[in-house]
Amino acid sequence: MNLYPAIDLKDGAAVRLEQGRMDRATVFNADPAAQAEIFAAAGCPWLHVVDLNGAFAGKPVNAAAIEAILRRTRLQVQLGGGIRDLATVEAWLEAGVRRVVLGTLAVTKPELVKTACKAFPGRVALGIDAKGGEVKVAGWAEGTRMQALDLARRFEDAGAAAIIYTDIERDGMLAGVNVAATAALAKAVTTPVIASGGVASMADIVALKAAAAPIEGVIVGRALYDGRIDLKAALDLLKSPAAV
Repeated sequence: MNLYPAIDLKDGAAVRLEQGRMDRATVFNADPAAQAEIFAAAGCPWLHVVDLNGAFAGKPVNAAAIEAILRRTRLQVQLGGGIRDLATVEAWLEAGVRRVVLGTLAVTKPELVKTACKAFPGRVALGIDAKGGEVKVAGWAEGTRMQALDLARRFEDAGAAAIIYTDIERDGMLAGVNVAATAALAKAVTTPVIASGGVASMADIVALKAAAAPIEGVIVGRALYDGRIDLKAALDLLKSPAAV
């Protein structure tokens, strides 16, 4: 199972939100690239980046910060937020992003997402963000009346690299990851599932690793910044044959 440390970008800084609310942002590092360098030095192969302003604006906003991360580290960057057309997908992949995350487009333009998956094999992930099981889009500001599992099943044959499943109610709250819902989704589809939202301690990582259905990875944000999870210890745990 992979660990994806998270950098959420708001106004050029690395922040964490509570339940996706822009008015509940805590700044953890004014230099996101420096934060990325810390994660790289700890041995992380991946980095999960979200352009929060971009998610609301519908276009990239924090490009300078993302480009600095790409320039100053060799991390494999998984990027979401404000990517709403094929041209933007292609531009970020050409810039050095390893994988783009498409969330809103999966609801509003599913055929475009399928086209992107085929055009860029292994480099497009689906972002499925749900509150009470309902998928939310446009920076989690809009409801869809669609269930997370139903959306995931629509892309079973698309060739997506992964599904990033976020429980919005837990995100940034240190309330514990929703292992049951994440495992249920992973069991129901063939696309690899990455857990996101609410990871608060090593116990969450252990639980995900021991889940009934294989989970590809886990995104960790606030718990790393708060020191509740030791990054090196978490990486070592995930490299071990079994979580104990």
